[in-house]
Amino acid sequence: MTWDQMQELLWPATWETLGMVGISTLATIAVGLPLGLLLVLTDKGGLLQNLPVNRLIGTVVNIGRSIPFVILIVALIPFTRWVTGTTLGWQAASVPLAVGAIPFFARLVETSVREVDHGLVEAVQAMGGSTWTIVRKTLLPESLAALVASVTTTVIALIGFSAMAGTVGGGGLGSLAITYGYQRFETAFMWVIVAELVIIVTAIQFAGDTAARRLSHRGGRANPFFFRPRPAPQTPSAEDLENSESSGNPR
Repeated sequence: MTWDQMQELLWPATWETLGMVGISTLATIAVGLPLGLLLVLTDKGGLLQNLPVNRLIGTVVNIGRSIPFVILIVALIPFTRWVTGTTLGWQAASVPLAVGAIPFFARLVETSVREVDHGLVEAVQAMGGSTWTIVRKTLLPESLAALVASVTTTVIALIGFSAMAGTVGGGGLGSLAITYGYQRFETAFMWVIVAELVIIVTAIQFAGDTAARRLSHRGGRANPFFFRPRPAPQTPSAEDLENSESSGNPR
């Protein structure tokens, strides 16, 4: 197979991979972020302490994380068909990708949010902040760098899952690797696909690390509170009083 022939196949497959990873990433963040926050808020000592709800969510997340992705794809065929109308193609593959990544990302969110200093939460509570204010103005800003790193890890995991989805009709680079690299013995083409996946993962990791580093150095702890304390009034010193009296302008 010539390089021109490879290019004709690589570009569409690359966009399919990026498309399914992008859609599943958005769905994962939209569902996994609230789940991770609930795991923290409903835990013992949390702002919304509710142990039965916490155990229920934790059990669902643990079950979702324990199912191998290949089995999950097969198990979700009826649900995938109901959502997308088909079980083939990159659009259909986005459904099991999101379902498989949501519990994984939820645990990463839980770990990131738990690292926030509890003293900051208590300070906002003392100033009359509600639970929503604490989440929006303290927990999320303070854990933003860790959350960006968690999103980066999740996206890279989704790229690996997307290649696996290609083996069962999900399209993308994984499908090319199986169809041409394995079934047609185009070993050189398979290594080109592997090299492209390595480049994509490296670029995403670099971008994620850079963003997390900048957020961390910028200082998320620079008073993100909705309620900012007023500065304490300054009491004049004895020397200031003496100078004021000598100048004829008593305070």
